[in-house]
Amino acid sequence: MTSEEWGLVRNKLQKSVGQNNYTNWIEPLEFADLDNGVARFLVPTNFMGNWVDRNFGDKILRQMIGEGLKVSRLEFSVPAKTARMTPPLPTTSQTPTATPTTTPSSSDDLPGAPLYDRFTFDNFVVGKPNELAHAAARRVAEGGPVTFNPLFLYGGVGLGKTHLMHAIAHEMTTRNPELRVVYLSAEQFMYRFVQAIREKQMMDFKQLFRSVDVLMVDDVQFIAGKDSTQEEFFHTFNALVDQNKQIIISADRAPGEIKDLEDRIKSRLQCGLVVDLHPTDYELRLGVLQNKANGYREQYNGLVIADGVLEFLAHRISTNVRVLEGALMRLFAFASLVGREITLELAQDCLGDILRASDRKVTVEEIQRKVSEHYNIRLSDLIGPKRVRTIARPRQVAMYLAKHMTSRSLPEIGRRFGGRDHTTVMHGVKRIDELKGVDDQIAEDLELLRRTLEA
Repeated sequence: MTSEEWGLVRNKLQKSVGQNNYTNWIEPLEFADLDNGVARFLVPTNFMGNWVDRNFGDKILRQMIGEGLKVSRLEFSVPAKTARMTPPLPTTSQTPTATPTTTPSSSDDLPGAPLYDRFTFDNFVVGKPNELAHAAARRVAEGGPVTFNPLFLYGGVGLGKTHLMHAIAHEMTTRNPELRVVYLSAEQFMYRFVQAIREKQMMDFKQLFRSVDVLMVDDVQFIAGKDSTQEEFFHTFNALVDQNKQIIISADRAPGEIKDLEDRIKSRLQCGLVVDLHPTDYELRLGVLQNKANGYREQYNGLVIADGVLEFLAHRISTNVRVLEGALMRLFAFASLVGREITLELAQDCLGDILRASDRKVTVEEIQRKVSEHYNIRLSDLIGPKRVRTIARPRQVAMYLAKHMTSRSLPEIGRRFGGRDHTTVMHGVKRIDELKGVDDQIAEDLELLRRTLEA
C-alpha cells in the first residue's frame, strides 16, 4: 500500500467516523508498510495505538479491504525515541485541529496529551471576560514558588479554558525542558486508571502520576459519579500537593456546582485559586476575529475582506469563540474557492446556518425547565402555587431570566407562571436584581443558567 492509497482510505474514514474522531484519532496515524497482509502504522504512544485498535480497528480494516488492499490485520507501534504524545482531547470545535506538537519530557511513558501550536499565550486574545484567568495562568506558567494550588479554571464551551492550559504547558516546558508536565483530559485519566486495574499495573499507574512536576487535568467534571476514579484522583491530588507540585484543573462549572463530585474533592479544588472565564463580550469577539483574519489573509494570499464584515459577525455570533472561529474559517475558504471578495452579502449567504442558529430564541418554557433541573425541583411546583422559599426563589430566578432573555411582556410571563399578575413578576425580577449584587450563589446560578440556555 502506498501513501497515496492510505490517503484515499483516510478520506473515506473521515466521512465514516466524523470530523472530530478523524482529527483526534485517524489523522495522527502514520502509515509504515504493508507486508504479508499486515498493515503497520506508527503512533505517538502505545496508549493511542491501543485506543485506535479497539475503537476504530475494524473500520480501518474494512475500508482498506474495500479499496482492494490485501489486509488481514493491523499493527500499531511507537517509533524509537519518540517524544511523549497521546491522542488529543475529543472536541466539539468547529475549527480544524492543528497538528499537535510534542511537549519535551524526560520520559516517553508520561501519559499526557499533545499540545497544539496555536494554543499559546501569544495567540490568546485577552478581554475583560477572561483577563483574570489569563493573568493567573501567566503567573503559574512563570514557574517559581507554587502559589495557586490548584489553579481551577471554569467556564462554558469555547471560552478558552483548554487554550490557557495548553499555553501554560507550552510556557513551562519552554522555560524548563526537563520539567515533567502532564496534560490530559479527565476521561484519559479515567481510561488509564481502568486500564491499570485490568492489567494489574496499579503500582505503575500510581508511580507514573505521582512522579510528575505539573499535573493538568481538563474537564474534571467527567469523573463525577465515578467512585473508584474519584478515589484515585483524590489520592493523586493529595500526593502531589504534599510534594508542592503544581496542579491545574479545568471544568465547565465551579467546583461546588459539579454534581456527584465527592465533597472532599470539591473542598480540595476550592482550596486554591478558582477563576471563572465569563462569556465573551462584543469587544473580545471582535478582537478574536481580527486576530484570526490577519492569519487567514496570509494563508489565502491577501484575500480582501470588506469593512463591516467582522463587526457583523461579532454582533451576530455570540455563542462561543469556537463557533466564531469556525465561521470565519469557512468564510475565507468559501471566498477563496469561488474567487470572490468577502462582503457582507457573501457572509450572509455562506454562514446562513450558523447565523440562524445564533438567532435561536430562548423560550419561557425552556427557561422554566432548565431552572427546575438546576434547583432539582418539579416543574409543576415551579409554576404552581407553592410559596415556600425553596420553590419561590427558583421561581423568581426563572422570571428574571424570562424577562431578560425573551421578548415576552411581564403579563405574558405571568400567565406562563400559573397565571400570576404582572406585578408579581415585576417584584420577582426586582428581588433577583437586588440579590445578585450581594449573594454570590445567586449570581453564579444566573450566570450558569444563562450560559446553559445560550449554548
